[in-house]
Amino acid sequence: MAEDMGDKTELPSQRRLSDAHEEGRVAKSQDLAGAADLIGAFVLLILLGSTMVGAGGTFMRRSLEDDATAQIGTAHLGLLGRDAVVHALTAALPFLGGAFVIAAASHIFQTGIVWSGKPISPDLGKLNPIKGIQRLFGLRGATKTGMSVLKLALICAVAWPILLRDSSRIAMLPVLDLMQGVREVFRMMSELALWILAVLLILGVGDYAVSRWQHIRDLRMTKQEVKDEHKSMEGDPHLKGRRAKLMREIGKMRARQAVPRADVVVTNPTHFSVAIQYDQTNMRAPRVVAKGVDVLAMQIRQIAGEHKIPILERPPLARALYYGVDVGGEVPPDQYQAVAEVLAYVYRLRGKAAPPLLSSPPPVRDDEFARAAG
Repeated sequence: MAEDMGDKTELPSQRRLSDAHEEGRVAKSQDLAGAADLIGAFVLLILLGSTMVGAGGTFMRRSLEDDATAQIGTAHLGLLGRDAVVHALTAALPFLGGAFVIAAASHIFQTGIVWSGKPISPDLGKLNPIKGIQRLFGLRGATKTGMSVLKLALICAVAWPILLRDSSRIAMLPVLDLMQGVREVFRMMSELALWILAVLLILGVGDYAVSRWQHIRDLRMTKQEVKDEHKSMEGDPHLKGRRAKLMREIGKMRARQAVPRADVVVTNPTHFSVAIQYDQTNMRAPRVVAKGVDVLAMQIRQIAGEHKIPILERPPLARALYYGVDVGGEVPPDQYQAVAEVLAYVYRLRGKAAPPLLSSPPPVRDDEFARAAG
């Protein structure tokens, strides 16, 4: 009785998913995006760190030169500020630009490009305290809380053994010179960061999978909604009826032109009719010149009767040609033998009262159908 109760038991249709995407309702994981941003920042620091440090060092050297410090004044401070801005932009812009591209890519990879102002439009329903409590203590809130606790626990579980292993090296840092200490700290921090980023990436992928599951669950439909959507996509029943009538008229017109040229019509015997033509001089194999089902099938038989076209009941052949061959298409090789037998029977029938040209056996052609006709 799920249908009567309106339970959402059906998967969302493609149209419902598209509408949700246009409204900005998409599956997205902030954890996955954050992990990608941190990994990108780490890689950028490795690639651009030396450039950034070099730019900072150049600025410090120039600002501490003897000839510059001897002329401290308003003009000198202006030049110093300008140099500071230039060096800061030189050092930071590549990093910030790369970080922006990575951040944008981490979101676009999950959701695609979404242009919608609905998520930021005012909605008084979001201020409802009851719905807020439901969101806080609901399934989604519990999932987010569980993922946060799991994330913290896994980070601690990964970081603690590494820090415990390197505790002796950390204690030796005061006795090292500056460059050795910097290299040692950089090595330990890089290793710890790699492990933590790997954990965050795995958790982000898991959170994205949960988000997609939750998104599909939120968009599920009732059976009645599926039926209503299907009806709306089909359009107005009256318009649909007029289109069907127009298609029948077009089919009848085509059949009236093509059936008189046919050699035989095979039927099912009432549901399907297929008109076949074979001109040995111009055709490599017989062709289906007209076909129809139900009303159009009956019209094809009527037209064939008016023009003395033989009508044979061959249900398997009629069904196979109707479903397997388009109008104007050649008979497929696997039906050559059956069609050859039908045409041979028609030639024999016509030969009893037909001119000698029709009563004589058809010439043998060096192609597959001629060999099948034997």
